[in-house]
Amino acid sequence: MKAVFITGHGGNEVVQVKERSLLARASGQVRVRMQAATLNQVDLYMRNSGAGITHRLPQIMGLDGAGIIEECDANDPLLRPGQAVVIHPGIACGRCEFCQRGDGVLCTRIQFLGEHCDGTFARTIQVPATQVFPKPEHLNWAEAAALGVNHLTAWRMLFTKARLQAWDTVLIFGIGGGVSLAALQLAQAIGARVIVTSREDSKLERARALGAAHGINSQSQDVAKEVLKLTDGRGVDVVFENVGEAVWSAALKSLVRGGRLVTCGATSGDHPSADLRRIFIRQLQIFGSTLGTLGEFHDLLGFVERMGIRPIIDSSYPLEEIHAALSRLESGAHFGKVALEMEGKTVK
Repeated sequence: MKAVFITGHGGNEVVQVKERSLLARASGQVRVRMQAATLNQVDLYMRNSGAGITHRLPQIMGLDGAGIIEECDANDPLLRPGQAVVIHPGIACGRCEFCQRGDGVLCTRIQFLGEHCDGTFARTIQVPATQVFPKPEHLNWAEAAALGVNHLTAWRMLFTKARLQAWDTVLIFGIGGGVSLAALQLAQAIGARVIVTSREDSKLERARALGAAHGINSQSQDVAKEVLKLTDGRGVDVVFENVGEAVWSAALKSLVRGGRLVTCGATSGDHPSADLRRIFIRQLQIFGSTLGTLGEFHDLLGFVERMGIRPIIDSSYPLEEIHAALSRLESGAHFGKVALEMEGKTVK
């Protein structure tokens, strides 16, 4: 079967599409014929260096995905061959203190597909049965695949960590990226007021069409000052950010007293000024977050189906065009997810 491998670290030259023999399925695993996967920033990180992440080369890339079960245990009470499923990319040990209290995403021995072990950029994969969930029926394959990282990450950030409510106002930095768009969709679905930022007016306009109440151009406007204008000097209840150092000061200044900031990334740097006086005087709350638990994924899938949410797909590429897909993600010009269709055609 064909799969996308990283064979070293560098640029697209270390990413290759190669054939690989399929191993026998072990008990407790499912074999999934993949239909689609989506690209994430960590795919670029693994290609570029993978520093700090234990992995072996060559390794199949990809965290999320959706496909059809080809084979599973005959006595599995929930799964069957032919079933359409989506993949949760974090394989927890099930034994550590965090797993035993139901927070497997904090597992001390967690392995992420495409990071610590072979991932989803393949025609066929095998994963533990615990990692697959029924696909929401209204979604196409690429849309379903997108839920496994960005929407799950946004779900935990907004609802588990920041406890966003329908009457809250949330500021979302960097609209256009997958996790920020996921946050916009989820927050808008519960009725929260959403303010977004981008350096591009075209992305702000598209975000407003998706339900954002206001857009701030972070290149030409002072984000914190604009937020205070839009909230009558109050500030927002929640800041959602995955940019890091470049926006940290504006993020803290945009919060109402007692407000909550939740972060899942540091693409612009990870050593911002702490601004401790602001934090303790205004009693701000800061949360770090990554991915989400199996239980949170179950809840997210149900919510997506009930609310009819459809993840935004920027473009889709065949598996063999992985270089073009990675370049599209790396360019920053995308609005939504860049997808791989395992047997599909290029759609831009």
